[in-house]
Amino acid sequence: MAVASFLPSIFSPSTNLLLLRGSRSFSPTSIAHFHSRRRLCKVRATILRENEKVAVEETFQPKTSPDDHNNNNNEPPPPGSVEKWVIKLEQSINIFLTDSVIKVLDTLYHDRDYPRFFVLETIARVPYFAFISVLHMYESFGWWRKSEYLKVHFAESWNEMHHLLIMEELGGNAWWFDRFLAQHIAIFYYFMTVFMYALSPRMAYHLSECVESHAFETYDKFIKEKGDELKKLAPSKVAVKYYTEEDLYLFDEFQTARLPNTRRPIIQNMYDVFMNIRDDEAEHCKTMKACQTHGNLRSPHASEDDDLGCTLPDAGCEGIVDCIKKSITNPPN
Repeated sequence: MAVASFLPSIFSPSTNLLLLRGSRSFSPTSIAHFHSRRRLCKVRATILRENEKVAVEETFQPKTSPDDHNNNNNEPPPPGSVEKWVIKLEQSINIFLTDSVIKVLDTLYHDRDYPRFFVLETIARVPYFAFISVLHMYESFGWWRKSEYLKVHFAESWNEMHHLLIMEELGGNAWWFDRFLAQHIAIFYYFMTVFMYALSPRMAYHLSECVESHAFETYDKFIKEKGDELKKLAPSKVAVKYYTEEDLYLFDEFQTARLPNTRRPIIQNMYDVFMNIRDDEAEHCKTMKACQTHGNLRSPHASEDDDLGCTLPDAGCEGIVDCIKKSITNPPN
């Protein structure tokens, strides 16, 4: 659930087949199976094309038909009045927290782009560490084991780490105050997110979506203002290595709204670098939106025999209170 209204864009079958035609890793059988699985998960894919306006808020609105409600016993019931009130409260708190931090950053970094990006990237990777920490705790206590969540969140943190390395290469961390501010905000943000995620994963995912949405808007504005200058600058060495030379398995893994191998960046200048960082943030927004529906997250690399995580067992936890309750009422066999 997000603050804005989410209106998805969908691949047509012909577009999907065109994207897959050049990939050796998909057979016609696996393509058909993939599409059947995607419908089960109720997650829609979006492709970012060159010069296309990326509307982050127009993603991951589940679409259901009467047949879906009649045939899918795992379809969650619509939220009641109390739950709607709780969701509204959660989102209001998240918006207030995000806007407060944005005002501080606007004041301190209104004319210092790279230091601002350094602070943003130091903060943006923190939630994924927090999610993984709580998920490990659930697994250690025998409450919930879901490897795909761990893998996707690690892939997200891996992507954000490279954004951070790029900003450090550009000198964003040169001043001690910027490092001091970013690191102390990150420490506070980590423990706050751990607490929030333990109580309400939906709220924690929405807060992370708000942060990623701001990062997307910040990079998008920077590209529009400085695009001509960026096209004249040599690309970051870290970016060239990450986007074009390394194994891109983890790069595909955090983009849960895409087919693997369908996004392969070309990095020729700094304009390309920031375009791809911006588009990465858009993909994080989509994944965080999907995560707000419990059990909706799946790995893009899930095979036919994998448990895609769309239908969770009764032990699936929606917060620490829910985990304790289910561990008592549904003990493991």
